[in-house]
Amino acid sequence: MRIDLRRNRDRMVREQIEARGIHDPAVVRAMRAVPRHLFVEEALIPQAYEDHPLPLGHGQTISQPYVVAWMTALCDIAPDMKVLEIGTGSGYQAAVLAEMGARVYTVERVAALQEAAKVRLAALRCSQVHFKLDDGTLGWPEEAPFDRILVTAAGPVVPEPLVAQLADPGKMLIPVGPSKRGQTLLLVEKQNGRVVSRDMGGVMFVDLVGRHGW
Repeated sequence: MRIDLRRNRDRMVREQIEARGIHDPAVVRAMRAVPRHLFVEEALIPQAYEDHPLPLGHGQTISQPYVVAWMTALCDIAPDMKVLEIGTGSGYQAAVLAEMGARVYTVERVAALQEAAKVRLAALRCSQVHFKLDDGTLGWPEEAPFDRILVTAAGPVVPEPLVAQLADPGKMLIPVGPSKRGQTLLLVEKQNGRVVSRDMGGVMFVDLVGRHGW
């Protein structure tokens, strides 16, 4: 039986995202537009629009759709913003940000994941996504400052290099907490030289590995 992927994507947006209170029109449009099934292994395509994360290999995952939409909404993205993403993974989050008009700078430490993400995003003509293979906890100092920073892995603390590379005003989303035991999603805001963090709730992410991570 053939799977209607577009219908599954529409249902994902309706039942997993809008039903849970995310109504930002730009986020909803992007989640409806980006074909999530192109960012998972072929054997997992039937599960691409289900309400859970999926494995990518190399100990990494693609986050569940709701988490991607929630974090994107919290970032408050506007067109032409310069966004640093730590943890390219499948490339799906970068594609969603690019669909919203952001200029995305994404850092990945696993070469195989980065190469696969490059192929996927090139096929979708996401020309405003720029890639770097490096320790994500160091950020991308040559391209700083960034209006937004989105970290898709959890470390023990907020890396100081990322705080330094955040624009003023600017916002960063990062999961912080004990490795593999659940974390807290922090919204870090910089305004007039002052940095304030807010607890946005509990999450579960893979480890942020690097000099300022695990």
